[in-house]
Amino acid sequence: MDIVVFGAGSLGSLIGGLLAREHRVTLVARNPHATAVRESGLQVCGEFDFHVHPNATSDGNELRADCGIVTVKAFQTEAAAQQLATGEFDAVLSLQNGMGNEEILAKHLDCPILAGTASYGAVLTDPGTVECTGIGQIVLGAPEGGGSDVARRVETAFTTAGIETELADDMPRRLWEKLAVNAGINPITALSRVENGTVLSDEANEIAATAARETARVARADGVELTDEDAVSAVETVAAATVSNVSSMRQDVESGRKTEIGAINGFVVARGREHGIETPVNRTLSGLVKTWERESENKNENE
Repeated sequence: MDIVVFGAGSLGSLIGGLLAREHRVTLVARNPHATAVRESGLQVCGEFDFHVHPNATSDGNELRADCGIVTVKAFQTEAAAQQLATGEFDAVLSLQNGMGNEEILAKHLDCPILAGTASYGAVLTDPGTVECTGIGQIVLGAPEGGGSDVARRVETAFTTAGIETELADDMPRRLWEKLAVNAGINPITALSRVENGTVLSDEANEIAATAARETARVARADGVELTDEDAVSAVETVAAATVSNVSSMRQDVESGRKTEIGAINGFVVARGREHGIETPVNRTLSGLVKTWERESENKNENE
């Protein structure tokens, strides 16, 4: 299968590298990473140890493939969709954090859009090198739920490449559950500069659990059956499985980059407001991260 990974940072490079063991893969990445991969290949280390030679480019326009995989940050989805629309794809799969990405992609692209979640841990350590910090699973399916022949073909391609993949017919629930996990883990680890497992401790656990419960209440108001208990259990399960991992939001904060807080805790707050549901913990976490972003941006402008 011809596959384009759009936004090949940490996760995108890892997924693209795994797929490149069996498929023709093009990574759309920033330089100097794209140049390093194009000239010397991609080294995948950590939980894996192999070297592959996918194509790589920093230009995401006029690309063609059987499947496009979007791994950009949620606030970059609109721009990514516009670039992808200049090309031609049989299907596009979102493996992004946050909510609303599939709707944005569908607005611009004339092909089936798939939703997915990824629980692999990844860190881009150097140009041309990605470290897998935790082996996880890809879950994918139709964003509205139900069966999908297109999703089945993509799932087969992932499985053929040795990626643990599940075809799901309940993606709306899966996406909200992933949102609860991100809402509970990401801002706490980013603000405190701690690893994922720390949210299992007494002080952080109650904050993470409350953020997850608020997310579940909003999900139910949105027509998705996600119990408080399942949302909290999902947070604790992921935190336990990724004890030593550094969350993507913490990586962003430590690198001085804009975070996805708006599509995670901010989404819970906004959608909760639409349903008349108070989400004070998510509102507080969102406000704190946004305050850091604003101060970081001001500092960078003044330097």
